[in-house]
Amino acid sequence: MKFSLLYEMQIADPTPTSEAAMFRESVEQAVLADRLGYHRIWAAEHHGLYEYSHSSAPEVFLSFVAARTERIRIGAVVALLPPRHDQPLRVAERIATLDALSGGRVDFGVSKSSSAVEQGALEVEPATLHEQWLEALRAIPEMWQREVFESKGEYLDVAPTRVLPKPVQSPHPPIFCACTGADSVVSAGRLGLGAINLAMGTDDYLMGKVAAYRDAVGAAEPVGKAVVDHFACAPPALVLGDDKRACAYGFRGARFLTVALGRYYFGRERSAARLPVERGFLSDADLAAAMQNRGAPGAANNACIGDPSAAKEFVQRFVEIGVDELVFIMQMGTVPMELVTESVRTFGEKVLPHFA
Repeated sequence: MKFSLLYEMQIADPTPTSEAAMFRESVEQAVLADRLGYHRIWAAEHHGLYEYSHSSAPEVFLSFVAARTERIRIGAVVALLPPRHDQPLRVAERIATLDALSGGRVDFGVSKSSSAVEQGALEVEPATLHEQWLEALRAIPEMWQREVFESKGEYLDVAPTRVLPKPVQSPHPPIFCACTGADSVVSAGRLGLGAINLAMGTDDYLMGKVAAYRDAVGAAEPVGKAVVDHFACAPPALVLGDDKRACAYGFRGARFLTVALGRYYFGRERSAARLPVERGFLSDADLAAAMQNRGAPGAANNACIGDPSAAKEFVQRFVEIGVDELVFIMQMGTVPMELVTESVRTFGEKVLPHFA
């Protein structure tokens, strides 16, 4: 089992000062994670998702991480939506540059801007979203491989061009896909992509998704030059020495994360206002119930929250399910950054070695 961190750059009640502090402290957490043996730092790309994600330029953040670390892998989840979002040629250039600067530590994640806020801001046509994404996804590995790339596709028209620089890794950086639904997980496998999905549903449900993914990737026709057989889950997480303290802050943070995600992604409403999300702590009764329900048979397995003992039980379930990597979302909007740092350290010192 590998353990990683995902940064959405969530922040409740942001100001320019608190935003800047969040980015700087996130870099320091990545440096700590490198020392403690975490596998990877993932950073997602989003635009206009106020409070939910202020990570509009993940490669810039990750370049700071690469410069300050030695071993940990660098995962950039980039949305590919030509022509208005990320021109594929420019994506290929940025990822290859980051791969060179990091010494060949980059993993390339792809996603889609499926929120109405992002689509409206970037003039994306939802009806052709998937086709645009897939054409761009197929083109980028070719840009890395060919000396001279050209394309005359339905959405991508590139005159003969030397796409520079080339990545350090051979044949190219491993390619992953952000996906959560059962169908999208299978689609990722068929394309030969590693799968990164939210840790949603019961253990049996997730086990079925892992099995379906393995079947699909076993018969993959990869978009790149290599198949990535890797199934990762991204649960909310907060691991502290004090179990109740971890749960009080962790379940509040997980509620902020999931409700904010739902506001942006499960509806077509566009709003630039402050999110109508509850920011207070759970009541004593609700907190007690949430703590009691952790790991219960048939319960949804969506949060690694508690002390190291509870975290070990959580991780063991995912080991038995067959998940390859847990990508923890510790940096949640209502969790103070000092507690995120404490969580990175506590898990890295008290839990991670148990599964090495």
